[in-house]
Amino acid sequence: METYQINGLTFRYPLQTEPALKAIDICVQPGELILLCGRSGCGKTTLLRHLKTVLTPHGNRSGRILFAGTALEQVDQRRQAQDIGFVMQSPDNQIVTDKVWHELAFGLESLGCNPRDIRLRVAEMASYFGIQDWFYQNVSELSGGQKQLLNLAAIMVMQPAVLILDEPTSQLDPIAAADFLATLKKINRDLGTTIIMTEQRLEEALPLSDRVLVMDQGRIVSDAAPRETGERLRTWQHEMFQAMPAPLQIHAGVKSASPAAPVTVGEGRQWLDTLALAPEPPGRPDPAPEAALQPAVIPALEVKNIWFKYEKNHPDVLKGLSLQVHQGQIQAVAGGNGTGKTTLLHLLAGIVKPYHGKVLVFGQVRGLRGRQRNEARIAVLPQNPQALLVKKTVALDLLEMLEENELSKEQRQQKMKAMAERVGLTELLARHPYDLSCGEQQRAALAKVLLLEPQILLLDEPTKGLDSHFKAALGDILKSLAAEGVAILMVSHDIEFCARHADRCALLFDGTVVTENTARAFFAGNSFYTTAANRMARHLYPDVVTSEDVIAKCSANLKNQNAGPAILLTRSKG
Repeated sequence: METYQINGLTFRYPLQTEPALKAIDICVQPGELILLCGRSGCGKTTLLRHLKTVLTPHGNRSGRILFAGTALEQVDQRRQAQDIGFVMQSPDNQIVTDKVWHELAFGLESLGCNPRDIRLRVAEMASYFGIQDWFYQNVSELSGGQKQLLNLAAIMVMQPAVLILDEPTSQLDPIAAADFLATLKKINRDLGTTIIMTEQRLEEALPLSDRVLVMDQGRIVSDAAPRETGERLRTWQHEMFQAMPAPLQIHAGVKSASPAAPVTVGEGRQWLDTLALAPEPPGRPDPAPEAALQPAVIPALEVKNIWFKYEKNHPDVLKGLSLQVHQGQIQAVAGGNGTGKTTLLHLLAGIVKPYHGKVLVFGQVRGLRGRQRNEARIAVLPQNPQALLVKKTVALDLLEMLEENELSKEQRQQKMKAMAERVGLTELLARHPYDLSCGEQQRAALAKVLLLEPQILLLDEPTKGLDSHFKAALGDILKSLAAEGVAILMVSHDIEFCARHADRCALLFDGTVVTENTARAFFAGNSFYTTAANRMARHLYPDVVTSEDVIAKCSANLKNQNAGPAILLTRSKG
């Protein structure tokens, strides 16, 4: 019997004329791993929330949803709590206790299981997920990856029949995200659990799935296997093809006779080898000296030998960290969960203070006397956009940032609408911010920050929840701001975005910067903190970073191969 049978599901949010879901028809078989993807705001999260009644949004709905042959609304809450697991995008929104072991036991305690069964299931699940080493820790001490893994384990301990995940890797670094997705595949394979998840980062998620559902403006426009999905989107010239894994994009860009498009990096390397391309000579030039890379001017933002800890007896989070950001420069900071990236942003923003070292803004030490002046030059986009969205509509939230400006009401309206158009919010100005998707909330928070017209912009995971279309638009916005002289520092797990749009990139490890370079040299020199395009083609072209780099190199190589005999013939005639 089908796990879910959805027929004609249509849903409209209150006061909205356009439905968020339009005639959705889906059949989910037991044991399937289904990936749901699409642009931000297309209805993915709305659809997932309809699969568990306690999470169903308020609004007008028609159609039916059957769970294991029974109308979902007729399935009692106890059975839904046990059989339908839901992992939210932000792990902090789902954790309810203070200790790891208690979080694992909480769901079973709520179901009224006896203590012996609870101990057995908790021990088994802790062993399965490798949680033994931090079993007794405080939840507050865990990294983002550990919290998300704990969320997953706390749900799996109840032995659900179906596991639903809403962009579970959005706050994880690339290595932790790959490990988390591999764990999901292991659960699907070993336990037969049906899995339905949404993701924006498809490099790892798409190859693991059995079926890929592509949503567009509230409809399912494609339901197929991963490779066929890529081929369909390429044939349709659909904008979602830009979100497909690099091997699919590179295969489409390089004109070759191979009919089967690669989906994984391994398949991509094998396909490149069949093209018999001439590799570039090994060895890359040494990076330029640091003095040559940095402009000989006072940095807009600088930290010198920073040391910081949250509590007196706690370990140091930042350890002798030094970094500079110059005007007109986009500086990216990468690193694993828990390495101190967000703490660094808090220091730069003046939210916390180091116990040793200096923070300088345009050469002036941040301090009590100059604090207000320095902060006026800095705007911060936090990791959680809801922290900035406090009004009843998006328009009111944006107008709030202009209240202290000496502008007329009409001028404020014009400025607000111009910013909304710049970040793609024009159609959403009348919506309540909490009715927006995560990606739309991120855009609204960005618009609110940019209305401050900052000289220094600090971004914490700015691409979280954004689709490929708006990531490109965000990249253009950041580059235009840099061209205007704004200094930009962003911490991000989005390797592909940093490689495309950052001028420089630094890697944090164990509380300090272990390496820093121009973005191209940085990503071309890494083994894991690099792009899929580089991992796929670096055995032939060590310096490639983006899919466009690989396509250009391969196309030029193939063109030279085809032109070779003609050149020889011309020479023989001469």
